[in-house]
Amino acid sequence: MSGIDVGNGVVGAILGVVFATLFQQWTQDVWFRIRRRSAGVVRSLTFRAQDGPACSTFSLGPLHTSALIVEGDGDRAIAAESIHVQVLDGEVALPDDMADWHAEIEAEEARAREEGDRAPVWNGPRYAVESLEVSRTALDEQSEVHLRLRPTDYYTFLAAQQLDRRLPDGSTPRTRYLDPEQPLAAPAFLQCSFAVNVAVVTADHLLVVSRRSNRVRMAPGVWNSSVNEGLSRHIDSSGRNAPDLHAVARRGMREEMALEPNEYTLSLLAFVLDVHKRHWSAHFYARLTDMTGDRLRDRMGRGVADRWEHDSIEYVPFRSADVSRYLLRPDRIHRWAPLAPALFHLALVHVHGRASVERAEAQAVRRL
Repeated sequence: MSGIDVGNGVVGAILGVVFATLFQQWTQDVWFRIRRRSAGVVRSLTFRAQDGPACSTFSLGPLHTSALIVEGDGDRAIAAESIHVQVLDGEVALPDDMADWHAEIEAEEARAREEGDRAPVWNGPRYAVESLEVSRTALDEQSEVHLRLRPTDYYTFLAAQQLDRRLPDGSTPRTRYLDPEQPLAAPAFLQCSFAVNVAVVTADHLLVVSRRSNRVRMAPGVWNSSVNEGLSRHIDSSGRNAPDLHAVARRGMREEMALEPNEYTLSLLAFVLDVHKRHWSAHFYARLTDMTGDRLRDRMGRGVADRWEHDSIEYVPFRSADVSRYLLRPDRIHRWAPLAPALFHLALVHVHGRASVERAEAQAVRRL
């Protein structure tokens, strides 16, 4: 090799080092920007291809529900004084082409009473949801919820639950009266259900999970919140007063778990809508102050007013990882009442914080 070749090699090596030093970072930055923009384009194309309503219902990996969280994120409670409930005059009326369904149910239950082949369903007074509107206070942006109700009855509720039954013109109540792009817009006669659901946690950090009895008319045999109680015009409205949602939750705690108000703290976390069945719910979290899981089991064993509504109770450690795994168990994932998983998620967030809960949920999903 000649001296010229050696010199050229040395000069080439030096220039290579210089160019690598000067342009390596720039080249990497350019390549990173190209990759990021390409990925962004792919994501945007994918998003447009899957575009849908702005509101999405609660899901956790393969667990999909029809629960739409309308207000509340679990992080901070909604104050009782921020809830304004108004009962409007005039009972809810079914449209003419659904009125016969109410008469069918009434006749069916009358036959059940006469023949005695099963326990009849009584036409109890209920409330229908005319509207639920949310605003914010001017100074601290706290929630302000305005709930407007109308009187209705249980047979109207049962008739309106036949959302996919054919009407004379071939349509159904779902296709005629509901717009999937506007999940909060619905006539009051299709929203004859408002309940409170409570996630109860014992003093030794156990979440109470109940299974609905096979004897109940709606959603028998599914796993549900600790306490579920529907608004009753007869019980929850004294005189002409509108119902108090916290009082309804306390009634449910007493009737389903034999617990008195001095034995727990109660926090309202959210308002949630089951968009498939049009059931509204106020989601609560209750923490027992001194009562452990064993003591609660003993208390309930001595008798509760509404034992017939549940046929099983389970206790789950109230840790994000344990509850997430429990929600995703193969024997549970398709047996949840639609509003229960969102309730338990919000309760976890309220106690443990959103970041911690979402990490645990993501890990539980990855391990499936």
